[in-house]
Amino acid sequence: MFYYLLKYVLLGPLLRLVFRPRIEGLEHVPASGAAIVAGNHLSFSDHFLMPAILKRRITFLAKAEYFTGPGLKGRLTAFFFRSAGQIPVDRSGKEAGQAAIREGLGVLRKDELLGIYPEGTRSHDGRLYKGKVGVAVMALKAQVPVIPCAMIGTFEAQPPGKKIPNIHPVVIRFGKPLDFSRYAGMENEKAILRAITDELMYAILMLSEQEYVDEYAAVAKAAEAAARKEKARKLPRMPLS
Repeated sequence: MFYYLLKYVLLGPLLRLVFRPRIEGLEHVPASGAAIVAGNHLSFSDHFLMPAILKRRITFLAKAEYFTGPGLKGRLTAFFFRSAGQIPVDRSGKEAGQAAIREGLGVLRKDELLGIYPEGTRSHDGRLYKGKVGVAVMALKAQVPVIPCAMIGTFEAQPPGKKIPNIHPVVIRFGKPLDFSRYAGMENEKAILRAITDELMYAILMLSEQEYVDEYAAVAKAAEAAARKEKARKLPRMPLS
């Protein structure tokens, strides 16, 4: 109930008024049945803009940190995400990927739409990064189509670290469903999973027209953070007067 209250009364109208998103290819999203909507991830606002424009309910796998924050703000955030039907996924540890797959398959078994970001985290610089293969595993195990999606303009509207969004035009573009049924029963083949994921990421790239980086976003973020730390360490210290 809270999901539809947000969508039609509280948040959806506000998002459409502020961002005025232009929607392209909405006819590619099936009106019924299980499917995966897989898109690029540029902004915190992505979580809300896509559900606001889709006629069907969509459930996203959200990072567990949204549900475990401290204090009143943390509790309110957790309540918001849970009430909106989003599923927490712990991204740390060896079992993180398997947990995400189990939760995603649970959504698909109910003939619902599952939203997922194959990059695994938000892009920190607006570029498109290498996709993780979990989406391929789910597509093969559930035998469902994957609809590529591109969020365009949300990075400029609300880049990482910015709490209040800018007013910036946004385009949400859906591509034709990708059918991977030719690989049925091959969800344990690493080469097949990588081929499926790369095909999906190429489809997202064509829709979004981003620059592509053949590296995982989390790895690139960590490398940049380490470089900044090392640079700060080497800066000469000002003498005390």
